[in-house]
Amino acid sequence: MVINSNDMNELATDLKSLHEETLNNLKSSKANNTLRAYKSDFKDFGAFCAKHGFDSLPTEPKIVSLYLTHLSKNLKMSTLRRRLVSIGIVHKLKGHYLDTKHPVIIENLMGIKRVKGSIQKGKKPILINHLKSIINVIDQQKIDEIKKSRNKTIVLVGFGGGFRRTELISIDYEDLEFVPEGVKITIKRSKTDQFGEGMVKGLPYFSNELYCPVINLKKWLELSNIKSGPIFRRFAKGSVLTNNRLTDQSVVLIIKDCLNLAGIENKNYSGHSLRSGFATVAAESGADERSIMAMTGHKTTQMVRRYIREANIFKNNALSKIKI
Repeated sequence: MVINSNDMNELATDLKSLHEETLNNLKSSKANNTLRAYKSDFKDFGAFCAKHGFDSLPTEPKIVSLYLTHLSKNLKMSTLRRRLVSIGIVHKLKGHYLDTKHPVIIENLMGIKRVKGSIQKGKKPILINHLKSIINVIDQQKIDEIKKSRNKTIVLVGFGGGFRRTELISIDYEDLEFVPEGVKITIKRSKTDQFGEGMVKGLPYFSNELYCPVINLKKWLELSNIKSGPIFRRFAKGSVLTNNRLTDQSVVLIIKDCLNLAGIENKNYSGHSLRSGFATVAAESGADERSIMAMTGHKTTQMVRRYIREANIFKNNALSKIKI
């Protein structure tokens, strides 16, 4: 079979098209926030390579191993693993292969883990006592009722549903269904739901109306007169509610401001503290890991089991059996 120049050109065009489509599929498989995190991580790796005269793209396993050793002086094992994943993903997105499981990388990580250990000390969870303090301090603020209502609803719904920040700000009015038991909230897409299958979370009514996410959500929708689109929106100057959706960073600032006003050191907390707080309190209250995962949307048990361990640290504690 003789292949002429036209056939070769068509083949080259087809391959280029397939290559571009494959790269687009790889990008589409990741959430936007995840892609931004990968790029941010890779930017740090690029700076390390530039400083030492190495190529960052494509790079070699031994260079990555040196970078991980450099990071190990100040960062946690979980951060090192994330940086490694980011470097590998960026290579893949740019059409390069990098063996992130090369022995020079894996054995170095094992050595670092032996020296450092791998216990993670993350941000603290917002527990029930914190939650009550936050709601009480919002009620005492000298701001308009509509702002108080929005901020209380963000905190209570965020905690009650074990939401990620990105899930919380993505809720639209159309995603809500009020039922006699409470409210059903449809999450169209989340970090661990890359195919957009969605999930529904049910928030029941609380006996204490002051801290009830459902009642506060209803009040917020009534005050704001929101009938469609994003339920959590920005305010313009004064208390003029805009149509613009809140950002995930705005949620972090609201939480940190409220903690500060409540006299709680906010540097130990983050936007994730509502989600981890829900999981921890649920575990303390006897909820099993399956029911916690059904609410939080965790796909693996590793993180949920960590919340359960921390919640139960004083339950059946061996020291409590010793009489002195």
